[in-house]
Amino acid sequence: MSQLKIGALLNYTTIFLTNIVGLFMTPFILSHVGQSEYGIYVAIGALVGTISVLDFGLNNTIVRFVAKYKAENDRKAEENFLATTMLIYVAISTVVFIIGFVFYGYIDTYFTKMSPDEISIAKTIFVLLIFNIAIGLPGGSFKGICYGYEVFIFPKTVNIIRYILRTITVVAVLTMGGKAIALVVIDTVFNAAFICVEIYFVFFKLKVRFKLHEFKFKYVKQIFGYSTWIFIFAIVSILQWKAGHWILGRVATPEVLTIYGIGIVLGTYYGAFSTAISSVFLPRATKMTVDNATGEELTSMMIKIGRISFVVLMYILVAFALFGNQFVDLWVGKTLGVKGSHETWLIALLIMLAYTLPLIQGFGNSILEAKSKLSFKAILYLSFLILGAALGAFLAKSYGALGMIIGTVTGWFIVQNVMNFYYNNVIGLNIIRFFKELFNKTLLTIMLIFIISYFINYIPGEGWINFILKSAIYSIIYATLMYKLGIIAFEKDLFIKTLSPILNKIQSNAKTK
Repeated sequence: MSQLKIGALLNYTTIFLTNIVGLFMTPFILSHVGQSEYGIYVAIGALVGTISVLDFGLNNTIVRFVAKYKAENDRKAEENFLATTMLIYVAISTVVFIIGFVFYGYIDTYFTKMSPDEISIAKTIFVLLIFNIAIGLPGGSFKGICYGYEVFIFPKTVNIIRYILRTITVVAVLTMGGKAIALVVIDTVFNAAFICVEIYFVFFKLKVRFKLHEFKFKYVKQIFGYSTWIFIFAIVSILQWKAGHWILGRVATPEVLTIYGIGIVLGTYYGAFSTAISSVFLPRATKMTVDNATGEELTSMMIKIGRISFVVLMYILVAFALFGNQFVDLWVGKTLGVKGSHETWLIALLIMLAYTLPLIQGFGNSILEAKSKLSFKAILYLSFLILGAALGAFLAKSYGALGMIIGTVTGWFIVQNVMNFYYNNVIGLNIIRFFKELFNKTLLTIMLIFIISYFINYIPGEGWINFILKSAIYSIIYATLMYKLGIIAFEKDLFIKTLSPILNKIQSNAKTK
């Protein structure tokens, strides 16, 4: 197997681990540190995480230029480029420390709803996380160098090992009585240790050198010229997922921050299922663009990918709409209470509803990237996410976490409608055809599944066994009706081809026995 194929497999393993383990770890952490400290941990994490935008997309830039210089066998240019980027990172880390020092003095005046003891915890977490960011930004460049050398197995394997060891350590420390500060100490130690491992690999295994042969501002300009739009999309991501934490940190208690934070976590898990499908199609979009594929050809590909994503996402969304409230109550209800669980479910459901269309049109983003037309989307998202955050801040004063997410997703809805107009009229995609074929057979089937599955809620009982029984019945209904009524011949064939190797293996093992 090639580095690329194994790297892709390891990437999916990472997605699986972070989502599945995360589902188990969230209630465990919440129950041990408490709702208040968890809210502080989430709020300070989001605040300090915002500073990571100072990376300016340099990590992606390193991948691109290292790959370029390696292909050209220009060792001197590579050494000079890496030395220049490291000087930039030193400057960035210095700025991070300065920003941290300044903001540290305002923590107690910013988080007005926290008690003195909570402020003390927040300050300790803040200092540790600032240190994490300051070493993590330049440390991340070594992973970028590995990718530039097309070495994927080592950094991705290290990442998986780190995640597993971190999970085991967290369980052990919290079981022995550790709290939120202990979580940050663990992350700091692991961050520093694994950065050292990657540095060793880059210097002693890949034989990479950093040497400043000459320093010219044109090199700095070239580096930042490439990373500008990556930087803007990083700001968009920050606004999309972290703006609510900043605002609620100012106007709400740590308990409200916990409710909001867990709702966001569930929303990001939802997105991971579709992203795992759409992210592998950028090379296909690039090839089709280079080959001057027509708008109709690109639309056809977007429909194929979109329908697969739609079927997967609707399975999760319908289930969460019907049984999600029960799941959240069982999952974290002991800590959040009935009202808190219900609000967390609503926040996650709103995110899933707003997130569905961007996810099923993920190939559209790949087309924009292949055509180098990301600027319009970046500016559009930036503008309306700022407006959405402002609306959320206004609503949060009266409706707390729920008001915050309503404002945020309003911005998402507006952006996606404008993007469909842009796809249709500027990029040349046939959006009317896209929706017509997307909903062909699937929409009516999903409506039928929802109506039938609604009555599953009347199965008497409670607890995890009741929830698992409902989920199993729903899964059978969804799979049967979707296969019989909802999917087209191409998708049935794809489904059969995917399952055939597994079924053949089972039959072969059965015959052997």
